[in-house]
Amino acid sequence: MSHSSAGPEIERLITLLARLPGLGPRSARRAVLHLIRKKAALMVPLAEALDIAARQINPCSQCGNIDASDPCTICASPGRDQSRICVVEQVGDLWALERAGAYRGRYHVLGGVLSALDGVRPDDLRIGGLVARASEEGVSEIILALNANVDGQTTGHYIFDALKGADVQVTSIARGVPVGGELDYLDDGTLTAALVARKQL
Repeated sequence: MSHSSAGPEIERLITLLARLPGLGPRSARRAVLHLIRKKAALMVPLAEALDIAARQINPCSQCGNIDASDPCTICASPGRDQSRICVVEQVGDLWALERAGAYRGRYHVLGGVLSALDGVRPDDLRIGGLVARASEEGVSEIILALNANVDGQTTGHYIFDALKGADVQVTSIARGVPVGGELDYLDDGTLTAALVARKQL
């Protein structure tokens, strides 16, 4: 797709923005025009924020959350419940649970789910790290907060088997989460109810 009326610098910006989820070429063009109109108030601060984020933000070596510090702010917080670890697929799910404000323990981000179709194997996920953390002193519960679809359930069963050697209770968030539903799209009330009504596997 060519933007013959725009110079190469603007074309590159449009092409890059069009790769973002939820933005196609048309939305990207509108966004770029808006950025250019608001150059001082928006484009320059955005460029600086992106530069800082690109240089400073990395995955937390403990839980897989993304932050400018390692361990991340959640792992380093003394006020969090150290006895519980909530397992999620992606960082977006962690953010959704934090927004709901119903959970004050720690997290473990898998980085995806097992999928025969996509060729995702156990070694591709952060399952080994979870098993190691589950065996740490003081950890008593692993909460599985995985998406309610086939791959999420398969991954949950695999983790349950992998944790059999650890002295922890394995629970799953209750299915107030609709089947096929993704955590990031749920309202805070549904997420809170699902956490409160978690059950042992």
